[in-house]
Amino acid sequence: MKRIRLLRIGTVLLGAVYMSNVAQGAANDPFKNIATIDGTSIANPKPEDWLSNGRDYREQRFSPLAAINTGNVKDLGVAWEFRTHSVRALEATPIVANGVMFISSAWSKVFALDAKTGRQLWSYDPHVPGVWARYACCDVGNRGVAIWKGAVYVGTLDGRLVKLDAATGKPAWDISTIDRSKAYTITGAPRIVKGLVIIGNGGAEYDARGYVGAYDAQSGKLRWRFYVVPGDPARPPENAAMAAALKTWSRGKFEWWKMGGGGAPWDSMAFDPTLDLLYVGTGNGAPWNRNMRSPAGGDNLYLSSILALRPETGQLVWYYQTTPGDTWDFDSTSHMILADLPIGGVTRKVIIQAPKNGFFYVLDRETGKLISAKRYAVVTWAKGIDQTTGRPIENPAARYGNGAAVVMPSETGGHNWQPMAFDPATGLVYIPAMDGTGLFVPQKPFVYEPRAWNTGNDFAAITGAILGAVKTGKPPPPSLGYIKAWDPVTQKEVWHVPMAGSWNGGLLATAGGLVFGGGADGNFSAYDARSGGKLWSIDLTTGILAPPMSYAIDGEQYIAVLAGWGGAGGLSAFKDPHAALSKYGTNEGRLFAFRLGGRQGVAALPAEEGNIAVEPPPETADAATVQRGFDVFHRNCSVCHGFFAQSEGVVPDLRTVRSAIWDSYDAIVLGGALVDGGMASFKDALSKNDVAAIRAYVLSQAHALWDAKKGKQPAH
Repeated sequence: MKRIRLLRIGTVLLGAVYMSNVAQGAANDPFKNIATIDGTSIANPKPEDWLSNGRDYREQRFSPLAAINTGNVKDLGVAWEFRTHSVRALEATPIVANGVMFISSAWSKVFALDAKTGRQLWSYDPHVPGVWARYACCDVGNRGVAIWKGAVYVGTLDGRLVKLDAATGKPAWDISTIDRSKAYTITGAPRIVKGLVIIGNGGAEYDARGYVGAYDAQSGKLRWRFYVVPGDPARPPENAAMAAALKTWSRGKFEWWKMGGGGAPWDSMAFDPTLDLLYVGTGNGAPWNRNMRSPAGGDNLYLSSILALRPETGQLVWYYQTTPGDTWDFDSTSHMILADLPIGGVTRKVIIQAPKNGFFYVLDRETGKLISAKRYAVVTWAKGIDQTTGRPIENPAARYGNGAAVVMPSETGGHNWQPMAFDPATGLVYIPAMDGTGLFVPQKPFVYEPRAWNTGNDFAAITGAILGAVKTGKPPPPSLGYIKAWDPVTQKEVWHVPMAGSWNGGLLATAGGLVFGGGADGNFSAYDARSGGKLWSIDLTTGILAPPMSYAIDGEQYIAVLAGWGGAGGLSAFKDPHAALSKYGTNEGRLFAFRLGGRQGVAALPAEEGNIAVEPPPETADAATVQRGFDVFHRNCSVCHGFFAQSEGVVPDLRTVRSAIWDSYDAIVLGGALVDGGMASFKDALSKNDVAAIRAYVLSQAHALWDAKKGKQPAH
């Protein structure tokens, strides 16, 4: 904290020093040029700039720079690196304008850097309360900032939208966008359209009624709000879209509107200035299981959909629902791309998406009409997409009304939030894809708990089933990760590259004929965009989730990427032997910038303290208490601390904590002793007996690990 305060005190001086040393190709005052950035700039950025999350409004993540290409990429090396001093997920795409780079890190912190040297110009800490980590389903990451007319905008984990002066980092305004009695979060990057800052939110795993809002970029005043799902049926719907949606929901013993209904639009957006349409991807229902939230069935609009809205009013123009009546957490919040493709002898204006449900969609972006949809991953929940109706041809066994269902893809999807990229020269889309198996078991009875994990999926039963399968020698198959090159016109895979793990980084395509991407194992690589051949790779010693980007200064091209693992896959998955964490023992984040002739090789940072070989205290609890702890842990704790308490290391591995922690469970879990680090109090959800049972279960896992280390037995 002291370091951050000192950096703030020196902001003006740093800015002055920067202005006197900025790259010769830039203006004398780079921030003056940033003050002119508007919709015209974002729609048509200079080749050397990257002005919006996907570079421009089309979200293609394609750089027109070609100085780094298939012929010389072997000479790529590190130009500079910047330590974020974070140990949680880094997911942002850097923004670069006129030689200045803006990034966000874990806990919604923002940094401005000299893009040529990596020197910090200023930093901003929104001081997100540590308790808010409890309400974030999938880590405390942030996917980036937006810039507009001399200002930087960031959404914070605790639901605020903040406007910063681009030259100093000083806040101009800081507004709450949420009902703070609910478990809303913001992890996505804002987009700015027609002077309006567009931001959605997360929280559908908890008790959110998802919505996207537009705020005046100058004043911060709310201009419009579009709810994804209907509210209380006893009240008049907010608009015609909500009136239509209400007809697709059914009432039952569980009243969905009291919980929220879900639909959170937590990430993807795009904008077509010519059609004047803003595209927003929406999320899953709350709870996940439709049989609980809408027992008589129904499509439950507008869950798991692509929405086309008028950016100035929020009026719904069209929608396409990829997973009607979603019950598997198949969000449509995955990256969306606008492209013009030759289809049937005619150039069509399309929007393309590979959402979690495993099908690749090509839609007419003016009308929302389905052009084509084919599997890009292994899919068992549906046989295909009906070309006439646009609806999936469901496998009836995939729904888990009364019993368990085994489904592919899993709830993490065939493709999650990590952005794909499109190369207009090859005509290919590059997807960070996954094949994984999901087990869904209805929670009985399901009882809504405010601001708690309310999926309706019984994770304790699921974990027990996995444990049983492991004991019988039939463990579930491991999830697999790939980079897939996909032809959106023919709807066929052109090539794929297997990745070491399943939970990997987003992608970048460049005019140099290259595709860049990183993985959980820390390797950052360049591939031939046409063949998939690996042309270059470097071990960054830290797992990678974030997508790369490219920019240029003084005619020299750079590639930049944030390295820092975590997110849903990094927190709750089994230990991944391929993850860089397993090899290097640290997840401290860094931003790397690369150029031709740069430094070869990256030194690993010192391993973090915490996971130590200390024998755990004796076990005293009986088997019934341990079993109860198993159930309570997996219904309340596993989302962050992993199945079987096997954390990957993004958060502490509870089995290998220091001796004093075992005596502090009540103080930590009920008293919030570690809340500043994100371990919130659960006194509203758990009793002292619950905590004792959790401790007994985790202690049993610690002893199993200790015994395994001594060669007595295998750890789970």
